[in-house]
Amino acid sequence: QVQFVESGGGLAQPGGSLRLSCIASGSISDIFALAWYRQAPGKQREKVAVVFDDGDTAYVDSVKGRFTISRDNSVKGVYLQMNSLKPEDTAVYYCNVNNWSGYSDRGTQVTVSL
Repeated sequence: QVQFVESGGGLAQPGGSLRLSCIASGSISDIFALAWYRQAPGKQREKVAVVFDDGDTAYVDSVKGRFTISRDNSVKGVYLQMNSLKPEDTAVYYCNVNNWSGYSDRGTQVTVSL
């Protein structure tokens, strides 16, 4: 089973930007759809963006126009460009296959605060 390692999180001011990266342990070329998820303290994990094997993307309403998901099968990478960050974007971010229901103790922390 392919594992994913996220990086790129950190502290950003409201209105700022961060770029998250995710590298898979194996090939992602045959994976139909990959997604970024986030989980804020006390809240359920939510899927924020999906990228399909043909490049099509989908986003949760709260990040539309601000976040951009992409994938590069050649380097087994999945990326999330986050612009115009808001305090409510604060969460631990994970990447995985679409419709992932498992558990991870990795992820990358994103904190948006003055």
